[in-house]
Amino acid sequence: QVQLVESGGGLVQAGGSLRLSCAASGTIFSINVMGWYRQAPGKQRELVAAITWGGSTNYADSVKGRFTISLDNAKNTVYLQMNSLKPEDTAVYYCNANIVRRGYNAMNYWGKGTLVTVSS
Repeated sequence: QVQLVESGGGLVQAGGSLRLSCAASGTIFSINVMGWYRQAPGKQRELVAAITWGGSTNYADSVKGRFTISLDNAKNTVYLQMNSLKPEDTAVYYCNANIVRRGYNAMNYWGKGTLVTVSS
């Protein structure tokens, strides 16, 4: 089995910063991509940022220049540094990973989510 455990959410004032972490554990053979999605109340889940195991990144236009995704390959951990936070960044942030287990095809896994609240 595979588990994704997120941490780092919380309440912050507009203009502030938070750093989210997500550690993948379990019977992992390899990881293709790790990323962060978010879902605000009444809205669909959307991609925030993603990073391949080789380090290629992709960001939503709304967070470019403010958020930075990074990877610690040795720890199977992805980070999301969020700066200049805005009230519209308020959402539950979910970690996602495309992982290969030995003997299985690659599958997508999700964390339980961590709440980020940005006050104005």
